[in-house]
Amino acid sequence: MNAEANPRLALRPMLPDEGPLLAEIFRASVLELTGDDYTEQQQNAWAAVANDEAAFAERLAGEVTIVATMGGSPVGFASLEADDKIGFFYVHPAAVERGAGTMLADALEKLATGRGAEALNVDASDTAYDFFGKRGYAAQQRNSIRRGDEWLANTTMKKALAGKETMQ
Repeated sequence: MNAEANPRLALRPMLPDEGPLLAEIFRASVLELTGDDYTEQQQNAWAAVANDEAAFAERLAGEVTIVATMGGSPVGFASLEADDKIGFFYVHPAAVERGAGTMLADALEKLATGRGAEALNVDASDTAYDFFGKRGYAAQQRNSIRRGDEWLANTTMKKALAGKETMQ
């Protein structure tokens, strides 16, 4: 038996057939982690974004999407929808506080810097607000987003990125 007490985290690009699995991570993250900040109706409307798994996968494929794995299994994913804007950022509840979110955020910031972005923006849910705040993102504005029959609040946050590092 080869079980690891602390399975290794790694990152890789999204694979073409992973849409359904990433949709499940998305739904689990929304439904299990956001209850302190959003009503059950808001959570259900938000999670329903992934009900059409083919459309969800197509949207992820149209962005720069990276997947965090733990012991080889996907536990989270994040995307750049533009060089300076985070699209998706979700970690499965079982992997929260294990470093996957930090690894994803570090990678997105490096990708954005490599693509010439001077700052990175994210529309952070109330649940993710503190995570991004601790990483140096500053609130810019509050937003109301309609999902189905529900309105969800989030905050546009921005972080200035370091200049491109010189090769040594």
